[in-house]
Amino acid sequence: MKNDRIHMIGVGSPVVDLVIEVPEQMVKSVPGQKGGMELVDSRTMGSLLAMIGGQPVKATGGSAGNTTFALTSMGLRCSFMGKLGRDENGAYYRDYFKQIGGDCSRFKLDGNAATASCLSLVTPDSERTMRTDLGAAMAFSPEDIHPEDFAGCDHVHVEGYLLFNPELILAVLKAAKEAGCRVSLDLGSFEVVDHAREALPGILKNYVDVVFANEEESAVYCGKDDPEYGLDELGKLCSIAAVKLGKKGALVRDAAGAHHVPAFMTDRAVDTTGAGDFWAAGFLYGLINHHPVDACAKTGALLGRHVVEHLGAALPLEAWRKIMEETNQILNRI
Repeated sequence: MKNDRIHMIGVGSPVVDLVIEVPEQMVKSVPGQKGGMELVDSRTMGSLLAMIGGQPVKATGGSAGNTTFALTSMGLRCSFMGKLGRDENGAYYRDYFKQIGGDCSRFKLDGNAATASCLSLVTPDSERTMRTDLGAAMAFSPEDIHPEDFAGCDHVHVEGYLLFNPELILAVLKAAKEAGCRVSLDLGSFEVVDHAREALPGILKNYVDVVFANEEESAVYCGKDDPEYGLDELGKLCSIAAVKLGKKGALVRDAAGAHHVPAFMTDRAVDTTGAGDFWAAGFLYGLINHHPVDACAKTGALLGRHVVEHLGAALPLEAWRKIMEETNQILNRI
């Protein structure tokens, strides 16, 4: 497939998610705060799994990975660039992507570290507490990036966590632009934005066409707790900007103007893992198929609604059939 036209390449950390429902009391016994994500080493990950017991649900994950796998499940030709270990989890990740129709030719492999994993503890309130061992993903380096990797590709989607490695993300962005790709960046977390505060405006202005943020990321970026102001500030640097507002929907803008798009509500939420990544996937599906940004945001909201109704971000085939029926209804109405 590498010589065929690729709709999108996702770039980031390929992570195997280990998702398990636990009582509130269990999370209180885990070191660190409830909610959010903290990095741990392999030894700590093993200790956590032993302490929690039970059998987690294994699923493919990682921010850009979730977005890329979702778009592949929607029928687009996608590839992924990131580093896996030469181990069972690495084979699982590649095999699943190949099974759903993905192009595996751009995975990088490392024989010295395990494939990244994320333990996601889901409490009865549907909140997730994540502990992540990045393993082989930490070895992903600028030397792994080559302009020919992006040849024949329309769009490149980059996860914000790469901003922790300035040399790496610049190598990715420069190579993608050299190949003539449109680039989207999901800012990832408010910690990422705070870390990259000085470099981020230049990166957005010079390399990024589409930027995704949530309320917290927008506030940290622009220094003001006002999503509309944040949307305007991001829109000054990128041709398309989106600020996700959770249950309040999302704000999106391009050269034609700004829109508020409501969320799709559900009373069956069990796990918020991947909600933002799936929102980005829905948006990019509409964009790659040449729909206006408000329609793209509606498709993003639809995918965000569906993924929270499942444990983990790897949805069953019947869920994707339903998603595509509803996606076509949305886009055909516009």
